Order: sequence, then C-alpha cells, then structure tokens
Amino acid sequence: MQVAFYAPMKSPNHPVPSGDRLMARLLIRALELGGHKVDIASEFRTHASTPEAAAALEPAIGAELERLRLTWKSAPRPELWFCYHPYYKSPDPLGPAISAEFAIPYVTAEASYAAKRDRTGWAASQKRVGEAIMQAAVNISFTERDQAGLAAAFPQSRLAGLKPFIDTALFEKVSPASDPHRLMTVAMMRAGDKMDSYVMLAKALRLIEDRPWTLAVIGDGPMRQEVQGLFAGLAGRIEWLGERNAVEIAELLGHGGIYVWPGCGEAYGLAYLEAQAAGLPVVAQETAGVPAVVEAGVTGLLTPDGDVAAYAKAIAGMLDDRQRRDAMGQAARRFVLGQRSLVMAAQLLNGILRDNAGIGVT
Repeated sequence: MQVAFYAPMKSPNHPVPSGDRLMARLLIRALELGGHKVDIASEFRTHASTPEAAAALEPAIGAELERLRLTWKSAPRPELWFCYHPYYKSPDPLGPAISAEFAIPYVTAEASYAAKRDRTGWAASQKRVGEAIMQAAVNISFTERDQAGLAAAFPQSRLAGLKPFIDTALFEKVSPASDPHRLMTVAMMRAGDKMDSYVMLAKALRLIEDRPWTLAVIGDGPMRQEVQGLFAGLAGRIEWLGERNAVEIAELLGHGGIYVWPGCGEAYGLAYLEAQAAGLPVVAQETAGVPAVVEAGVTGLLTPDGDVAAYAKAIAGMLDDRQRRDAMGQAARRFVLGQRSLVMAAQLLNGILRDNAGIGVT
C-alpha cells in the first residue's frame, strides 16, 4: 500500500534531533516493515507559536494543497494518509482535504485535543484538529491518558492504542557492563519541560551528595550554559557528553548504572525505553505519559509529581541496593526487548490498520 506520511509539527527530515522526530521516523519504519511504501507527503510545517501566526499560514496552506493535487494528477496517488502528532499548534490542514477528495482513508497517530485552548485564541486551530479526529478512520494513541482524552472530547471518534516503541536492534548488540554508581540521562537542553527536569534533577542530586555517584549527561541545546550552571559546585561528578548519535548513545547507556530523568511534562519519553533496553533501571516521576514506558516497581521507580525529596530518596535507594538495581535493570531490558520492539510494533500497527481502517495489508 502507498502511504502518504505527514508530520505537521516537525518533518522526519528536520535537522534538530527530538523525540518527536524520532517517533515519526519509527512509525515510517514500522509501516515499511509491514510491507507498505511510505513517502513523506509534505515538508510543510504548520507549527505556530501564536494564533496570529497560525492564521498567517493560510495562504501557504492553500498553495501546498494545490501542489499536492497537481502532483497526484500525474503521479500514483496514495492509498492512505497517515498524520503524526496533530495538535492545536500544529494541526493537519492537508490530509483531511486530500483524503476526502481522493476517497482514501485518513489516520492519525498521537493526536491531542485540549478544550481549554479554545479560550486562549486557538479555537480555529482546535476546530481543525477536532474535525480531523472525527474524520479519521482511526486515531492511534500511545498512552492510555491520551486515548482517554480523545474519548472524552470526541465520543464518536474511532480510537486504538499502540504502546511507545523503539528500534531495539542497536541495544540487542550491547552487552551491559554497568557501573552501579554511574547515573545517566539523555535530554535536549531547552526551555520548558526539559529545563524543569534539569532543575529538579540538580536539586535532587544536591540532597544526596553524600552518596558515591557520578552523572553523565548526553545532550545539547540552546540552554546548555544554563543547564551546566544548575550543577555548579558538583565538580568532578558531572560529565557533559554533548550530542551523540544513536550508536554512541546505546554504547554509553550500556556502561551506565541508573537512568535518572524526572520527566516533567513528558508525553512518554523514548529515551526511557532506550535506557531500559540497555539494562538500566529508571528513576522518574509518576507524571504525564511516563507510566506508559516504565513499569513502576518492576523496571524502575516512579515518585510523586514535583516531590524533589522523594525523587532524591528514590535515587539514593537505588544506589544503596545493588541487588535491587541489578534485578530492575534486567527486568527493564527484558521488558523493552520483549514488548516494545520495532518489529512487534509493526505487527500491531498492521493489525490496527486492518481492523479499524479496513485497509488491506501484507
């Protein structure tokens, strides 16, 4: 089947690494493993920081729609439009129109809708998102939290769940040789939720300076200087590893001991799955979508949202109990390699498309 793939927030080809870009690429690979031919339908980015900026995009949206129509007049038309992550700041103004005109199924993955945004000037964008959700043959959610949100807002919509997943191939080659006192984290350095997590992590580690730990940080971004400033005074304990490629990240994680990242506002966090695949137990907060990727008490510890003292205590407990740390690390690796692999996700995705969208798949 010919699939037109579209990510209105950030193209899979976007130069800046992010979890959003990674999941888009993983979905494309899952579709390809299912026997489908996938083309990125458009690089057009609808992300807007204000309602006024969103309104200003309308002429360009019209031009992009016309380009797609002309393209598919002479080229083979897609048999499915697959939209990843439409939400109020990045709706999909292309897929619903094209799908209706060409009489092809429309599918979303990780769509979200928040009624409260209607009161902050985003009603037009929200309307577009809502109409797309209702038009979709199926809306695929990665967390129970997101699926429940769509069900509450649109009881008539067609919904399905697909657990977050990663390509485990690199991690299957890793032979964990952990340093039990080496804490690891992988995260971009930018304002918002990421910075909030760095702030919380720094505060927690200062509460357990008496423990024998080191922290290796993989990541970079516009707030690198501010992030490093949070850990001032912990000289000799922090290793700044910068941005690394996927192979390097897998290898570095394999030599860590515990993955620490509070996860403020995380949609779910693919980095948690990568760390667990490398054999690291996780210490995070029980917040947002984190419970969708960490099995509390089995593959890691999840602490109350915003409780710095509880978070510090959980890290300290993991550092103090090598046996528990090792057991959770082994369980974490089994969990991801056995249940959250790209191969398994491809099979499940094919089933969703077949059962919910009536789409013939190989």
